[in-house]
Amino acid sequence: MTELPTERLNQVVKRYEMLEAQMAAGVDPDAYVKLSSEYAEIQDMALKVRELRKAEADKAGIEAMLADAATDKEMRELAEAEIDEVNERIERLEKAIQILLLPRDMADERSAILEIRAGTGGDEAALFAGDLFRMYERYAASKGWKVELDSASEGEKGGYKEIIASISGRGVFAALKFESGVHRVQRVPDTETQGRIHTSAATVAVLPEAEEVDVEIKPEDVRLETLRASSAGGQHANTTDSSVRITHIPTGIVLLQAGRSQHQNRAKAFQILRAKLYDLQRSKADSERSESRRTQVGSGDRSERIRTYNFPQGRLTDHRINLTLYKLDRVMEGDLDEIIDALTADHQSKLLAEFGTN
Repeated sequence: MTELPTERLNQVVKRYEMLEAQMAAGVDPDAYVKLSSEYAEIQDMALKVRELRKAEADKAGIEAMLADAATDKEMRELAEAEIDEVNERIERLEKAIQILLLPRDMADERSAILEIRAGTGGDEAALFAGDLFRMYERYAASKGWKVELDSASEGEKGGYKEIIASISGRGVFAALKFESGVHRVQRVPDTETQGRIHTSAATVAVLPEAEEVDVEIKPEDVRLETLRASSAGGQHANTTDSSVRITHIPTGIVLLQAGRSQHQNRAKAFQILRAKLYDLQRSKADSERSESRRTQVGSGDRSERIRTYNFPQGRLTDHRINLTLYKLDRVMEGDLDEIIDALTADHQSKLLAEFGTN
């Protein structure tokens, strides 16, 4: 295992204790907010280092006992049993600290824009896109995140040809960023009278929300149009000249935002445009860092088939990490933790192998 940077870790603990003392002493509200933000940011690291130091002290005590010739047989057997446990604890803590020392994706803590589009498979693909949206909606609810529908184009027999939503909360992008790609479904459609299994697909894109300071959108680069929305009715119907279409001329990105408020439609369209431009910036930077690209878990290529949902066998397979689960019904209800944790762990292990803790 790579040696940990002792001096750096000691500085983190020292700073953590200093912040703790300053907040306990009482400071004005603005200063307290700033201090508590830094305190929360380094807390995990500081507590893990404290645990590691205690485990190392425990190990030193046990080794001293084993080295003492006067130690009786019973105590020696007890110490030998404890040394294995403390070694495992030290190894676990060192791994956790190494992960905390890895280069951080600055977008991880952000909210995200979720886009799902029906791919090959016609009506069944639109139905599957709807199933995927509900899956993410339920997962978000389990995390206490807020889901806000931005736009939706419904399929003829249900589901969505395209649906875009904002998911707000801390760490949304970190959890969902590896969901981008092609999701394939194998099942018997409700319309299939012969009981034949069909294969269809939907494409998922997860973009970190961008602030105005992240992306500069020049007025001359944008063409803004107001349109009368056409709709077949239903909850997304709109009969006023409030729909907004934004074209970003340099990239060719076109966004249509329909809703009852022209002001809200314009604000939402610009929010999504900023996210798309920010994502382009990140993708360009990633491609330039060829070493970094090798560590990604397929998060950059939206054309990559990342996962198969086989309904007849109740099986889900993530092809990037060769993970197969036989609990598809629970996954579709939003139970995504095992998949997301496995993808994150795989990403971290690759980063550890490549970067170490330098």
